Amino acid sequence: MLSDGRYDVQLEQECGWLERVIRPPSQKIVPLTAEVLGKQSHRRLAIEAGNLTLESVNVLKSLRPDVVLVETTEQVETLRQVKDEYELGLIRQAADLAQRAMTQTMSTLTPSTTERQFALDLEIAMRRDGADGVSFNVIVGFGETGALCHYRPGDRPLADNESLLFDWGAAFGGYASDITRTFHRGQPSDRFRAAYDAVLEAQLAAIDAIRPGAEGSQIDVIARGVLEKHGLADAFLHSLGHGIGLNIHEGPRLAEDSVDTLEPGMIVTVEPGVYFGGDFGIRIEDDVLVTQDGAEVITSLPKGLDDCRLML
Repeated sequence: MLSDGRYDVQLEQECGWLERVIRPPSQKIVPLTAEVLGKQSHRRLAIEAGNLTLESVNVLKSLRPDVVLVETTEQVETLRQVKDEYELGLIRQAADLAQRAMTQTMSTLTPSTTERQFALDLEIAMRRDGADGVSFNVIVGFGETGALCHYRPGDRPLADNESLLFDWGAAFGGYASDITRTFHRGQPSDRFRAAYDAVLEAQLAAIDAIRPGAEGSQIDVIARGVLEKHGLADAFLHSLGHGIGLNIHEGPRLAEDSVDTLEPGMIVTVEPGVYFGGDFGIRIEDDVLVTQDGAEVITSLPKGLDDCRLML
């Protein structure tokens, strides 16, 4: 393990069984790598091609021209896709923290609450309850801003008969959760109701199909087919879902072009959505564990349209 003095004590505590080489402040990590390689008998070094910069590769080659660099892709990330019981426990706690915080923050929502204020209140509630922080920047979209998939909350207050889209997650013990719910203030229009019911139908169908051996592409196709049946395929602008863990986006992927096969211990999001520019967006997302014989939804906030109506 190559590092610097800032992490020496932490490395001793967390992985003391590894040999450590600590660089001085005057030395950069790539020259240290070259120095350590010079003391090894190995002359082939695997590198993560998707993460190591071209500059670092060129410096390493110049310092150790006798070492062959072998490009690898997602070796570590593939191992991380299947979670052990310890990891699953942390993700469950992250999900619980996120859900409790949403329930608490929703109780304080008023017509004058802005997107930015709600996002801040939600983050504070998660941190106050024990979360390390957010697993990504909280998304809060009222009305037409809910149609922007990765919208940043602004100073827009909640209007009458308007939708509310919340996408949030808590980080706990280094692991992430990821949830989306769409609410509506007052009486939803027939168009909104029909679209919401279609998205929920698509999500439930996809969750029902999750099991060991299922292909990530197949799960996406199932959800997309439900929306196509309702004439909403063109409004579904992204893939169905992704794995969560140390990162908020990791394998496996639930997407049309996915080559991943689901295994017990994987956790994926299932998040179909439809978006109508200038009007509203709807997304419903849960975190789902692949079990030995099917799937377990580990997030449990209500998601029926009647459960998500607000009378303010």
